[in-house]
Amino acid sequence: MKTPKNTRTVTTGTNAEHARLHNRRVILEAIRQHARLTRADLTRLTSLTAQTISNIVTELQEEGLLLAHAAEKGGRGQPPVPLSLNPDGGYSIGFHIEQHRIIGVLLDLLGETVAQVTLTVSYPTFEQALPLILDNINGFRQQRPVGRFLGVGIALPGPFSVEGMTAVGPTAMSGWDDPAIPARLQQATGLPVLIENDATAATMGERLYGIASELNNFVHVFIGSGLGAGLYLDNRLYSGHWHNAGEIGHMSVIPGGKTCYCGNQGCLERYVSIAALLEHLGLPAEHDLGAWDSNDQALNASVDLWLDEAAPALRQAINILESVLDPQTILVSGFLPEAILTRLIRRLEPLNRSISSRANRPYPRIQMGAAGHDAVALGAAALMILAQICPDYEALLKPQ
Repeated sequence: MKTPKNTRTVTTGTNAEHARLHNRRVILEAIRQHARLTRADLTRLTSLTAQTISNIVTELQEEGLLLAHAAEKGGRGQPPVPLSLNPDGGYSIGFHIEQHRIIGVLLDLLGETVAQVTLTVSYPTFEQALPLILDNINGFRQQRPVGRFLGVGIALPGPFSVEGMTAVGPTAMSGWDDPAIPARLQQATGLPVLIENDATAATMGERLYGIASELNNFVHVFIGSGLGAGLYLDNRLYSGHWHNAGEIGHMSVIPGGKTCYCGNQGCLERYVSIAALLEHLGLPAEHDLGAWDSNDQALNASVDLWLDEAAPALRQAINILESVLDPQTILVSGFLPEAILTRLIRRLEPLNRSISSRANRPYPRIQMGAAGHDAVALGAAALMILAQICPDYEALLKPQ
């Protein structure tokens, strides 16, 4: 997990005994942010007493979460001993489940990828995906037979539990809206389980593994079979009251436009999504754009016609997002072939004037994401690591 430049102070601890779990997380998060710290560093950064630091550090070392390195020479007295997170101190599993593939990743405590798997599927229901998930979890566990597993994060296309939107259209994933699914998975795996929408998980993946490591306020537009956006605001993920913040696919941007499966007209997803592109090209929903031939002139001409519709719709949505959220930048990524995504972003210029139109911008208004196609699975797994070591976890995301 790439450590971003420190843009905020470490959360301070409390010396009250009942807050021991919080203090453990404060210490782990401080070391995660700075890579290596001594006990004296931890005392200064967290406002905990030296005795509290010593007790918790000893406990974390005994549990295998912290490593002690060679003492630093110099100065008088006992030389300080740097501490770091033990990569093998814990493992997290993340899955991105979408219409045509399941991507699974295994991360160590530093967020580094230990193993990865990609499975080809076709609109799997929960019952169809469950044995695949369990089989791969067992496979990951066999690779680290003595490892401590922190949990399983699963990312899915949203929206969740919205009548008339959740299970309609070519992007719908049926059978995943049962509120008992997290409990069933937890019972089957014996591990904590977090279910998140794919755009939000991709946003955390971009924050930790992509180009957003120094950003505190950004929107991540994620183009998959459907369309969603992750919101990272004031250095935290924002998921909304019903866990559906950023579901911009059903934002009406073209008055009187194409009829959407949700019953509205002019929804953004009907213009900007892989499903919309395949429909425009006359290709079936299960067609794999990974086989895209950028030298096919006829196909390129058809894509250009699609861009004529998609770019104005996305431009309108960007104007709305900028006006409402005032982000540092908006990232665009997803499963579109990079050549098409690049052309779409170029077609957005000139952007509509908004409150983001300013000459002294340190970041462009629009950027292409850089975390890769596994960003969703990486983000889902990383959220489980942060749930264990970050004292501000609920500020990052409210778990279901």
